[in-house]
Amino acid sequence: MQATLLSILALALLGTLHAQDSIPVQADFQQDKLTGRWYSIGLASNSNWFKEKRHLMKMCTTIISTTAEGNLEVTSTYPKGDQCVTRNSLYTKTEQPGRFSYTSPRWGSKHNIHVVETNYDEYALVATQISKGTGSSTMVLLYSRTKELSPERLEMFTQFSREQGLADDEILILPQTGEAGSTAM
Repeated sequence: MQATLLSILALALLGTLHAQDSIPVQADFQQDKLTGRWYSIGLASNSNWFKEKRHLMKMCTTIISTTAEGNLEVTSTYPKGDQCVTRNSLYTKTEQPGRFSYTSPRWGSKHNIHVVETNYDEYALVATQISKGTGSSTMVLLYSRTKELSPERLEMFTQFSREQGLADDEILILPQTGEAGSTAM
């Protein structure tokens, strides 16, 4: 019985590691070029919070800067009710350029973040594997330097999200707002 349980846990861990390895990372990633202002254009996720809040989500403004240690400070501003809320996250660099880790102090979830593809001056596609307790979820974000992107970039985001196992009802092109929006990275 114990050996069977250990085998199941080992297979689950191996599956999680394989899923993380299967997410590509931008070749020749240049972290300094990722800094600056971005807008969340698309969000896809199979998490419960996304399903519950999807109808409320709007475009978000995100500022990315590099810390002295080489990590990323990610500051997102989004509307919540009649006010703007700002959330700061510190993405810790890993041994692989373009890959970061983050642990949510509020929820205790662990985030394995991959900058999948970017041309730095137009768009960035970011995929995150999130694990908390025994559950896990996937989140894909499409960032843009402007509030609009070409239909080709939107289709690239949708197609990549599907390749990560997300269904069409788990993929959202976010409605525009003023300077803030409602998503979480």
